[in-house]
Amino acid sequence: MTADKLKQYIGFIGGALGGILLFLQALGVELAHFNNESINAFTEMLLTFVPLILVGYGVWKNQYLVTKKAKQQEYILKRNGVK
Repeated sequence: MTADKLKQYIGFIGGALGGILLFLQALGVELAHFNNESINAFTEMLLTFVPLILVGYGVWKNQYLVTKKAKQQEYILKRNGVK
């Protein structure tokens, strides 16, 4: 997934939350902690943490230290001269 596509998804989530906020306001429901500022803060948090999580997952999947299967794969790669 590209960074641009990720930003589009996060923007979609922020827009959906904004739509929910407008719908609730139209019904006369006022939630003190659910406002434009909290939605923007949540969107910014997602823009920061989601790429960090994806990078962490990528590092986890591309290492040969933890699982037995990964250790076997590393052994086979070394035996075949690929690693």
